Amino acid sequence: MAMAAFETIDTDVAVIGSGGAGLMCVLHAAAADPSLDITVVSKGAVGRSGCTRMVQGGFNAALDPDDSPELHFDDTLKGGAYLNDQELAWTLVCDAPKVISELETVAGCFFDRRPDGRIFQKPFAGQSFDRTVHRGDLTGIEIMGRLRDQMFRLGPRELEDARALDLILDSSGELAGVSVLDVRTGAVALLRARVVVLATGGAATMYRIAAPAREKTGDGVAMCMRAGLELRDMEMLQFHPTGLLAGESRLTGAVLEEGLRGAGAYLRNAEGERYMERYDPERMERSTRDVVSRAGYLEIMEGRGTPEGGVLIDISHLGIEEVERRFPGMVQRTRQIGADLARGPVPVSPTAHFHMGGAIIDRDCQTSIAGLLVAGEDAGGTHGANRLGGNGVAESTVFGARAGDRAAVIARERDLREPDHGQLGRSVERAFAPLGRDSGASPFELTRALKEVMWDGCGVVRDGERLRAAAETIDDLAERVRTVAVPGPAEVNYAWQEALDVRNQLDVARAVVVSALSREESRGAHHRTDFPERDDERWLRYVVVGLDSDGELQSSSRPVALERRRLASKA
Repeated sequence: MAMAAFETIDTDVAVIGSGGAGLMCVLHAAAADPSLDITVVSKGAVGRSGCTRMVQGGFNAALDPDDSPELHFDDTLKGGAYLNDQELAWTLVCDAPKVISELETVAGCFFDRRPDGRIFQKPFAGQSFDRTVHRGDLTGIEIMGRLRDQMFRLGPRELEDARALDLILDSSGELAGVSVLDVRTGAVALLRARVVVLATGGAATMYRIAAPAREKTGDGVAMCMRAGLELRDMEMLQFHPTGLLAGESRLTGAVLEEGLRGAGAYLRNAEGERYMERYDPERMERSTRDVVSRAGYLEIMEGRGTPEGGVLIDISHLGIEEVERRFPGMVQRTRQIGADLARGPVPVSPTAHFHMGGAIIDRDCQTSIAGLLVAGEDAGGTHGANRLGGNGVAESTVFGARAGDRAAVIARERDLREPDHGQLGRSVERAFAPLGRDSGASPFELTRALKEVMWDGCGVVRDGERLRAAAETIDDLAERVRTVAVPGPAEVNYAWQEALDVRNQLDVARAVVVSALSREESRGAHHRTDFPERDDERWLRYVVVGLDSDGELQSSSRPVALERRRLASKA
């Protein structure tokens, strides 16, 4: 099928993604320079797709006089097993209180409050202080709804149901813009920009049981890798310990959030035991996500799971009225699948949730490509080996805001560049290739195969043998994806979009598996049965992967800079 001619759209700032990071970027860039032409590219509806709006739990910020950024910082490093980029983590904890204030006073968010008018902050696992700001268990909807309102005031150009294909450079290797596909019409555009901000989210949907929104398929990270950027911490994929089990329903994998365990929920196996006594008798259910996920996985694998293949979470001892009052969103969600959180235990399983790894950035979201900024889950380093619950939406909004501030500065300094038309042509040709084949592999079959191999070979618990087998399978799937065929037309073609998704997922999956093979220890979300201990002497280092000049993926490691905190006792 011949591809259509494409138009060129010139803009000052192109924001790819419309979750918390993307919309905070728009808010800040427009505030810094109202004259900027800003374009938002969203794979779904602007502000109403992606994962920030799915956040139930809340936003960590040191607001109480007895709390401090220093305490929040220490908890973040302990949770991340000291693999964190300490400058990014410090930036997160210092900016979080300012962003909470901005969300209230500028965006208009309403967070839960105490009787005396102060913001109410609830306990979350892995933290030494109750610092999680929330709006019931619908915090993400509150934040995204209000940020979406601000877009009507600011009026950026919005390209909805549009996907970025590739970063496009000029002939000298400078950033020129991004190729964009309109999902509804099949038309392609070159979005030329002085600055591009990638904020597309992670790639946890490559796993069989997964929590994120369907459109999160690692597009931004894959684009960064193809453009020559290095990635860090790609082996660190967080599994949330309590994802719903609902058979073939799309609700399988949806998170029952951390606040349940913070409020006193019990985790039991099919024999009725509170099994966390075996894994963390001090913190029990309020242990960090990596520990609780691994515990649930091992209970299931050792034959103490439920008939659905999970474990049970139970908070009904708080009473029906209390559970309904505090967790209305989750109560409704469980009732949709025939369970009832307010009245009894609910079957859950570890679910692929969040990618700690991503592009290497500085505290202003800058990469090694001039004019390219990366914010939110597309970037690596802030969380180290494991993200604390409540630090995710904080990261998105904090670094989205910083990206907007920096984008406004760069846009005043940087001219539009003429793209390398050969590179642009190859980007579009690759995208349209599946439509031009009469026969070939099914993208849906490749997606199913990828989900299975990642779950079994590079999941909650790993070992070298299964990782090497997963790498071979992923290489085979990557060869097959080059032969994918989908029927036309180009307009609203979900099989075609699946083919583009799985191509990106395979690129990211290879980086995850190669990184996991490189790290011969267990740390945070990365647990290897053949290297079961944390090894600070050899592995207080972060793994870096990138493509060489032949397009082969190479890995190396670099020491973690301990400029703010030296290593404390193991967390």
